[in-house]
Formats: sequence, structure tokens, C-alpha cells
Amino acid sequence: MVHRILLADDHAVVRAGIRNALEGLPDLDIVGEVGDGPSLAPALERWQPDCLLIDVTMPAFDPIAEIRRIRAQYPQLCILVVSAYDDDVYVQGLLGAGVNGYHLKDQPLSDLRLAVTRVLAGERWISSSLVDKLLYPKTTTAVPPLSTRQQDILRLLAEGLDNRAIALRLNLSVKTVENHLTRLYRQLGVQSRLEAATYIHEHPEIIAYSGVPRRQEPAFVEPPQAEQAAILVVDDNGRYRVQLRRIIGKLYPQAMIYEAANTADAVHLAERVALQIAFVDVVLGDEDGLRCTRRLKAQSPATRIILISAYPDREFHRLGLQAGATAFVDKKDLDAATLHQIIADAIS
Repeated sequence: MVHRILLADDHAVVRAGIRNALEGLPDLDIVGEVGDGPSLAPALERWQPDCLLIDVTMPAFDPIAEIRRIRAQYPQLCILVVSAYDDDVYVQGLLGAGVNGYHLKDQPLSDLRLAVTRVLAGERWISSSLVDKLLYPKTTTAVPPLSTRQQDILRLLAEGLDNRAIALRLNLSVKTVENHLTRLYRQLGVQSRLEAATYIHEHPEIIAYSGVPRRQEPAFVEPPQAEQAAILVVDDNGRYRVQLRRIIGKLYPQAMIYEAANTADAVHLAERVALQIAFVDVVLGDEDGLRCTRRLKAQSPATRIILISAYPDREFHRLGLQAGATAFVDKKDLDAATLHQIIADAIS
């Protein structure tokens, strides 16, 4: 079987060196080359390669977001990063996004040939000089509390938005966003956008929403056990997530409230946060909220899961309880009083 290889690097000399290094290997065919981000998607569609060798620092290429997109679109594709960067946070971020291997450019060409052979065989490859860094990562200092504006910017950065898109979303100037990011990089101890996105991925608590202060005496008495509750809202409708989060925040201003739009993000949060309760929509875009429920319960058995739906159905109700949900609630009935009772019961 001949394996089709696509090279992606913004330096023609580097691409030529990789091509020369691989030409001696049997059953390999380098079908194409690209030198920037916008050229990659058309090349993948045209050539349908078995393996992508890529330097993710190419122009107009957002590494984490694009690697995730490629992995979702081409689940069988082997992705080998060939990079000059040896930072462990950088490497972990790309491995978490779905690459099959990470090879350093300063390693011998014989190692590159071995790396390609290994990933095509279904194995993971990491350059030997990186192994110790990944096994014994550097310790990180505590991050000082971030302002609401800084958290907003980091959330949008984690979603893959560039500076101009962040500025438009937050009604700021691009220069203001750049200034904020410069300070944020220094606070987080990172050097680049990719490292910042990786840091957020590994420390989701820094962008968690906290409850908002009450402006008037509440209609309910909040049980003290719920003050530090960790609550997750899983819904593909961003506006509804915001609405639900704000109601919960008013009821429980000390709670940490997390959001997720899909199963993968929800499970990722459950891996890092001890969630007391999760509200999960039955329909998550093209996904199934029942599957999300099963995966959350497998990851965090103690989490109380409340399935919610705008179209309640008895069969969904039955299947939801079988999947591990505690209750099934019609979105129309999910007002402040109902939310307060659900959360109070779950915490106590």
C-alpha cells in the first residue's frame, strides 16, 4: 500500500529537505505541498492524504482550532507536527488537539523517517528530547485573579477567534485587545497565542463564570453548602447558556458556573473540575445529549445530571434516566424557583 503524504510548511527550503529525507522510504508518495493556512484545507480535500506533515506556525493558521477541525473532518488522517518549538505546554496543547506525533526540526533526518513510519503504523511519536519535559513538566505559579474583561478575551481566544473578531465581539479596538493579550500572556507565563489556548485548556477554572452579586434581597434562602458549587451548563445555543448562567448566578453568586457547547468540551471540564450538577440539553447540534450524559457519568459518577429539552418526550425521559440523568425538565418550566430547588436538592 502506498501512503500519500502532504507537506505543510511556510519555508520552501524546509519542505525540500523533508521531501529529500523521505524519498528513500518505500511505499510513500509526497502528493503535494502548501505554505500557509488558507491553502491547507483545499489541499487536504484535493489530495486526501494518509499523513500530514505540518509546521503549525505557518501564516494565517490557528493551530489548536485548525488541528481540531482537521481531526474532526479527517479522523483517519495521521498528523505529524514538525516544529522548532520544544515547549512542553505547546506540545501538550497540540497532542490534546489530536495530532499523532511531534517531531523537532533539530533532530536527525533518520529520526524524521522513523517518525513518519511510526505514525503511519498507528503509533504516537514524540521526539526523545521532549519526553522528560512531558513526564516532568515545569511547575506553574498561581495565576492572579483576572478581571471580567480579561476572562471574556480569554474565552474568545479559546474559541479560536483572532484579535479583530474578539474586538468586534466585545466592542473594543484591536489595539486594546492586543494590549490586554500582552498583559495576559505575562500573567499566565506564556509566550504565544497557542500557549495561552493550551493553558486555558489545562486550567478551565480561570475562565469559569462566577455568580453575580445580588442587588436585592433574594426570594430564596440559599443553603450554605451550595455557595461553592461547581455547575455546568451544556447547550449548543449560546444565548440560552448565557440566560441560564445568569439566573443561576443570581441565585448562587458564589457558585462557579461553567459552559460547554458539546460533549467533548463537557467531558474535558469534568476531567478537571469536581462538578456537583450539570444541565444538559437533549439535542446538542448534531450530537445526542443522552450520549453526553453517559460520558459525563462515566467520568464523574457523583455529578447530578439534569436533562433539559424544549421538546419534552416520554421516550427521551426514559432513555435519559437509563443513561444516568437524575431528572428530565422542560425548558419552559426551568424558571428561577425550579432552578433553585434542583440545585439545592443536588447539593444537599
